[in-house]
Amino acid sequence: MYSKEEQKKAAAWRAAMEVKDNMVLGLGTGSTVYYLIEKLSERIRGGLNIHAVSTSLETEALARRSDIPLISLEDARTIHLSIDGVDAIDPDFYSIKGGGGALFREKVIACKARRVIWIMDQSKLVPSLGGRVLPVEVPPFAVPYAEEQVKEAGFIPKLRIKHGNVFVTDNGCHILDLTGDAAMDYPMAAVRLKAMTGILETGLFDDICEKIIVGTENGIEERFHH
Repeated sequence: MYSKEEQKKAAAWRAAMEVKDNMVLGLGTGSTVYYLIEKLSERIRGGLNIHAVSTSLETEALARRSDIPLISLEDARTIHLSIDGVDAIDPDFYSIKGGGGALFREKVIACKARRVIWIMDQSKLVPSLGGRVLPVEVPPFAVPYAEEQVKEAGFIPKLRIKHGNVFVTDNGCHILDLTGDAAMDYPMAAVRLKAMTGILETGLFDDICEKIIVGTENGIEERFHH
């Protein structure tokens, strides 16, 4: 029986083998991606030649320490593959991301990438996204107005606090963690949220990934998007 950490590691290490020579890779953010970076660093020492575009300052620092060559999004004409974790994913491959606060940059890079793979432990597989926490990124000035609007849309907003301070994203914004009713259609609600003035981006990702790699208690499972 594999523990949660072992499941993450197994999924990340399998995903690292999808990375081929001369690729530009979109590097996600979070605890599962930590293991991906670890394995990529090992492969680079063994002769793999890649460049990576980072989804966060945290990932950027980790990649530098691991000797993974980085380029800016501006210099990446193509991103061949993006690999990232998720907070929750439903059977239709719709997912919620943003637990680490990097949802805006993660979405930009995933949308630009030719291929997208999500990596996770089995606890991230859920029957429905409804009722879960959905992060949205909001510029500080717009927080009070955004809170009013999301309440009207049926969500309960909570300003994200970390280590006793209001959390600030790499873009200088704040995160409102929204909780909706379990019966709510989150993909539909996210379209409405995105249209609201003051909301920069939502953590609802559509079925953009081609494949998920899941570490389970019994080993690795790969599921393809149909």
